[in-house]
Amino acid sequence: MGRLDGKVAFITGAARGQGRSHAIRMAQEGADIIAVDISRQIETVPYGMATADDLAETVRQVEALDRRIVASEADVRDYNALSSAVDEGVAQLGRLDIVSANAGIFSSATADELTDTAWDDMIGVNLTGVWHTAKAAIPHLRAAGGGSMILTSSTAGIKGFPNFVHYVAAKHGVVGIMRTLALELAPDFIRVNSVHPTSVDTDMIQNDSLYALFAPDLPVEERTRETLGGRFQSLNALPIPWVEPVDISNAVLWLASDESRYVTGIMLPVDAGSTQK
Repeated sequence: MGRLDGKVAFITGAARGQGRSHAIRMAQEGADIIAVDISRQIETVPYGMATADDLAETVRQVEALDRRIVASEADVRDYNALSSAVDEGVAQLGRLDIVSANAGIFSSATADELTDTAWDDMIGVNLTGVWHTAKAAIPHLRAAGGGSMILTSSTAGIKGFPNFVHYVAAKHGVVGIMRTLALELAPDFIRVNSVHPTSVDTDMIQNDSLYALFAPDLPVEERTRETLGGRFQSLNALPIPWVEPVDISNAVLWLASDESRYVTGIMLPVDAGSTQK
């Protein structure tokens, strides 16, 4: 018996990284998956984003677990495309019980150098995209008699960081969405919570453009970024450079499962103690 037997989970940003990990972890526990990813590049993102081949690999890995998956390419900034994707998934899989609003991007610049385009892309994906995901899913969760919605924020949704004000603003906004929806949807037995990862070992930080921004495994003198005007000390209290995607997936799984059936409206850090520093 899996912890999610008979349930269907809708996951955005599912082509790789945390999203793929969430899909696999929930499939391991018996869930069928509705997977969405943009699968193309956004110009202001300084690293290579997921591709159609990445999304196909997520499909392959979920199907290897003998679970069903409906995958489609959609931009979370496009409500109509996202709503159509979840509607089609529910039509094929029969219901919706779990939502993981995971899709996100990252970029960095000092506040005075941040372009309006970079701001708009960040808010569009990391904040409006979360709202679109929730809005598209709510009717299906109500039809199922309730469910669990997990919104991916960040430690940057709990505290401020220099050099990426747009990211911090978006991730704080996710908390506002979570807290409001937790109250609005409670009468429908729809639980809404947020997870707050520290840096995670994915392509979002493991790339030439952004690695040196955090570089928790390098001496501090090698972490200087002239364009960012400062140094980042090790983020985490625990002596680890980052957490693994499955560490976030295990938290998402718990919030998705009946083990947390009366947990709603919380901010769950998976941060190796970084928010205590």
